[in-house]
Amino acid sequence: MGDVVLVTGATSGIGAATAVALAGRGYTVYGTGRRAERLAKLELRGVKPLVMDMTDAGSADAAVAAVLEAEGRIDVLVNNAGYGEYGAIEDVTMDRALRQLEVNVLGHMRLAKLVLPGMRERGAGRIVNVTSMGGRFTTAFGGWYHASKYAMEALSDALRQEVAPFGIEVIVIEPGTIRTEWSIVASANSAESSGAGVYAARAGKVTGILNRPWARRWQSGPGVVARTIVRAVEARRPRTRYSVGMGAKPVLLMRRLLPDRALDRVLKILTG
Repeated sequence: MGDVVLVTGATSGIGAATAVALAGRGYTVYGTGRRAERLAKLELRGVKPLVMDMTDAGSADAAVAAVLEAEGRIDVLVNNAGYGEYGAIEDVTMDRALRQLEVNVLGHMRLAKLVLPGMRERGAGRIVNVTSMGGRFTTAFGGWYHASKYAMEALSDALRQEVAPFGIEVIVIEPGTIRTEWSIVASANSAESSGAGVYAARAGKVTGILNRPWARRWQSGPGVVARTIVRAVEARRPRTRYSVGMGAKPVLLMRRLLPDRALDRVLKILTG
């Protein structure tokens, strides 16, 4: 142990659980996020706080430089930060769509580019990209979110092939429905973009289900994903993908077996 790990989106949910779990196993863990007060709470549990904005290139450069100055290397990058920009594609503004891609895709690839030279020089390293089961199938009113996760899946596959000769592993984690703030933010974004107009009723049904009490009870806790990330980080030969959490494996199986229109009908029934 003792490897240096950088975890993005560590202020809550999967990122916080992952940072704490890795710190508990002896890793030197830096957790990033925009809210310093939340990061300060993680410091009490052995995580080094690092304020960083995923949409700001200068902020990312400074964060990685700070870790390299303090530790001399970054052995593992866990790209976890993200949110759901929900709403009808017709309604979501291009500015909001661009921010979704900046946070969920481009910010992570920026960090990968920053840590890869050091990993390549040492001939070892791991980049863990937290995508989603939503990177393998698509629901109405989540188009921009799904696009970001599909993009991360594709980029992870390409990157894995490119850096394998240098001893670097690229691993994808595909969570199912997890009990975090994600669903609250996604619902609020949907209401802002599609709370009125021709899509309002349907969009409200689809995103409203995310926060129903019974749905929250069935969701997996973020610790389930954190434990899978720890396993992927420590595996001698990690799998390229880990699907984990409520619904992930059944939904992905359904995606493989059902024709598109049949899946459309199933999703319409499930979302009311």
